[in-house]
Amino acid sequence: MRGLGRMPLTCMGLGCAQLGGLYEPMDDADAHAIVDAAWGLGIRYFDTAPYYGFTLSEHRLGAALRHRPRADYVISTKVGRLMRPDPSVRPGEGGWGAPLPFRPEFDYTYAGILRSHEDSLQRLGLDRVDILYVHDIGRVTHGSRHEHYWQQLTHGGGFRALAQLRDEGSVRAFGLGVNEWEVVADAMEECDLDCALLAGRYTLLEQASLEPLLDRCAGRGIGIVIGGPFNSGILAGTRKFNYEDAPADVVARVAAITAACRAAGVPVQAAALQFPMAHPAVVSCIPGAQSPAQLRQNAAWFAQPIPPGLWHALARDGLIDPRAPVPVG
Repeated sequence: MRGLGRMPLTCMGLGCAQLGGLYEPMDDADAHAIVDAAWGLGIRYFDTAPYYGFTLSEHRLGAALRHRPRADYVISTKVGRLMRPDPSVRPGEGGWGAPLPFRPEFDYTYAGILRSHEDSLQRLGLDRVDILYVHDIGRVTHGSRHEHYWQQLTHGGGFRALAQLRDEGSVRAFGLGVNEWEVVADAMEECDLDCALLAGRYTLLEQASLEPLLDRCAGRGIGIVIGGPFNSGILAGTRKFNYEDAPADVVARVAAITAACRAAGVPVQAAALQFPMAHPAVVSCIPGAQSPAQLRQNAAWFAQPIPPGLWHALARDGLIDPRAPVPVG
């Protein structure tokens, strides 16, 4: 258990994109079973978003948690998209196997943030969420439209709405939930962030965000939640990296990391889950799961003993940044 301010987070949480049918459909019973399995493993932090399954993940997570004592778990969701009814939505859109008939519309304004928060409460069937993340803001995500959306957050009152929700006690913390670290550094200059959910940018495969971001966050008490610890699957045996087919250089680097892990008698998945937890800014790691069995396997990897020699070998061979903190014991 680690803390985000006074809010305890389990070191391993559950990322709930799969509950929205990421890449392939998932039925209600299987989604509920994953949440029940997480609860049985002691996981008490759950992260979702309106975008996951075009509202499907929020509906399913809320239904699965509704009978649990509300004080016993932490839930985060995201703002930045409003979900508009649209009967033309088809299977496979956005990478979702069977999305609900809603189409996302970016909106980071003051009114948009407040509306998104209220809509999420209704879908979840809860009177509050604990953490709100601004979802998918940044230059990589929006390209030439980035400045337009950034202005919505800054001069358009988006950050002001988040601070208001926190100050009035409607949420306990807010931050960014993004796939690019640079925009978190920019946001730190604009508002008093509590945290950031960083997907895929501080992992066993890549540590470019170490000194520009994570070390600064540790110094300022901004908690980092690690999403995408397998870099979209490439560190778990698939060929996906950043939600696309992995380029040859990434495949080669993963092969070298995997070989080092194999030589140490360690599954690369165990190293991938445990590596980012060594940084003092990191408060939780939230892999997703397609089934209860996969979730239990993730938990076993998360707890597996790893010999210190593996980290030394990876640093020696230039496969991890030698400045990166590594797990001890």
